[in-house]
Amino acid sequence: MEGDRRRWRQCVLGGAVFAVCMAGTTLPTPLYGLYQEKFGFSELMVTVIYAVYAFGVIGVLLLAGNASDAVGRRPVLLVGLAFAAASAGCFLCADAMGWLYAGRLLSGLSAGLFTGAATAYVMELAPRDGSSRATLVATAANMGGLGCGPLLAGILAQYAARPLQLTFVVHLVLVAASAAVLLRLPETVVERRPLSTVRPQRPALPPGVRAVFGPSAIAAFVGFALFGVFTSVSPAFLAQSLDVHNRAVSGLVVALAFFASTAGQLAVGRVGVGRSLPLGCAGLLAGLALLAGALVWDQLSLVVASALVGGAGQGLAFRGALSAVAAASPADRRAAVISTLFVVAYTGISLPVIGVGLLTGPMGLEGAGLVFIACMAVLVTGAGVYLLRRPVPTS
Repeated sequence: MEGDRRRWRQCVLGGAVFAVCMAGTTLPTPLYGLYQEKFGFSELMVTVIYAVYAFGVIGVLLLAGNASDAVGRRPVLLVGLAFAAASAGCFLCADAMGWLYAGRLLSGLSAGLFTGAATAYVMELAPRDGSSRATLVATAANMGGLGCGPLLAGILAQYAARPLQLTFVVHLVLVAASAAVLLRLPETVVERRPLSTVRPQRPALPPGVRAVFGPSAIAAFVGFALFGVFTSVSPAFLAQSLDVHNRAVSGLVVALAFFASTAGQLAVGRVGVGRSLPLGCAGLLAGLALLAGALVWDQLSLVVASALVGGAGQGLAFRGALSAVAAASPADRRAAVISTLFVVAYTGISLPVIGVGLLTGPMGLEGAGLVFIACMAVLVTGAGVYLLRRPVPTS
């Protein structure tokens, strides 16, 4: 019993480290308006800066997504924290746009190292019979951390002096504390191999995972695409169309989507992994519809409702996808398979967001958003229908 309590403490501490890293990736969200005022760039450049992060994540997942399976979880996570600290340093030094690109790229490298490795690490730190709760800790740490980033930065941007500096000083302190915690946690990879054995990997899946992976990846793609648009352009929409200039409110709206995702993940235990995927698709479709209404009628209440409903749908779909994929993966390939799932998810964050940025010039922010919503609605409807006809196996 005492051993189980100790392992749960370690699991939660590992989740806290995960959350700190992911919070750093969304810290700039409420600050983009301040950077636009400082450097004078367009909304398209906001989406490009945002997408640089996603490209960093995808690059690491493809080049070293399986590194922690070989050299161990802790060394990879410590390198990830080093990249997070370097990212914060770039934003602290930012006196030109190049620093923003560098900071976002380093943030992406950090997240890329963390996504697969930290998810697997948190699950492995838990007691053997606690895989379901451990999956919740991992996914809640991921999404909860992403939500805490814009909330913290929004509050500091609205109410504190020098928010472009203070925000990242606070994060540096949290990263240092996380490194100290990580050094006290045990390594979970028993048979480690030299770093030289790590090879770049193309997206490939063991045969037993493929039936689970396809529909799970579709749901993850749409959910992350919705989050990508919320994170990159919703502060601009709130300011330009709804006359909401309070950066704490902008940060809170974005944070609500991630917190609702965590709530959706909590519901998976009740509804089951198999049903959570089609239900998640339904929630995403409803969230997209509410977002369309917000764009057409300029209603803040609909933006908030879209964040809550779409976020809950993303949480249902994402935890269901992660649970199904992790359960179907061999232990020695688990981090690599999870990394492949995140490659698909982060493709959803990057490409649609750039598309919205490109369309904003000729169509305006509202028109570009409606095109995005229509495309994602078609995709998520198809995925939902497929999942109803062919439920994802969960064992």
